[in-house]
Amino acid sequence: MAWLVLVVSGVFEAVWATALGRSAGFTRLAPSIVFVVALVLSMVGLAYAMRDLPVGTAYAVWVGIGASITVVYAMVTGTEHLLLALLTRQGTTSSTVLGRHGLTRSAVATDVARFA
Repeated sequence: MAWLVLVVSGVFEAVWATALGRSAGFTRLAPSIVFVVALVLSMVGLAYAMRDLPVGTAYAVWVGIGASITVVYAMVTGTEHLLLALLTRQGTTSSTVLGRHGLTRSAVATDVARFA
């Protein structure tokens, strides 16, 4: 159940990110309301999923889903150029994976040094 909630929360992340861009700095009412509702649903779902899933894993999956859907939606609607969108998505995914891997290795090294 936690994985399903996490995936749905990732979709809501894409919704709030897109709505934020369309809100024009919170000057447009409808996108601003969509932003707030989607943000709350996304965060509540992420928090629920983190009760059963490791924090790093849940966050990386949540961000990956949200970023990927946001970029694909922007490409399909024409608000993002294909090359820029692909580079942005690749950079986000790489940063998430490398950051997760680096934090995990750092934590393991700290634990090993503490018990050595």
